[in-house]
Amino acid sequence: MDMEALMAQASALQDKVAAAQEKLASMHVKGIADNGAVIMDMTGKYDLVDIKIKDDVMGQGANALEKLIFAAYNDAKAKADDLIDRVMGEATAGMPMPE
Repeated sequence: MDMEALMAQASALQDKVAAAQEKLASMHVKGIADNGAVIMDMTGKYDLVDIKIKDDVMGQGANALEKLIFAAYNDAKAKADDLIDRVMGEATAGMPMPE
């Protein structure tokens, strides 16, 4: 492959990745703990947008609430990781990657 073709391919890949990152910023996942006791809304760029905590959870004590918040966050992050893998995979599909 000549240098010009390689540069064109690199530029196309950069454009696709930038578009995928923009798309991820507008996509959301929900992290859920304890059947909806705590729900977090996170973008595909790992930005937390919203958190909902059911009223009955508030009386369970700080330790229980902390565990639910961590569980909801971890669920949201795992879903965001999967979303990122999928969107970036689509963006780079068909592009030869170095080994």
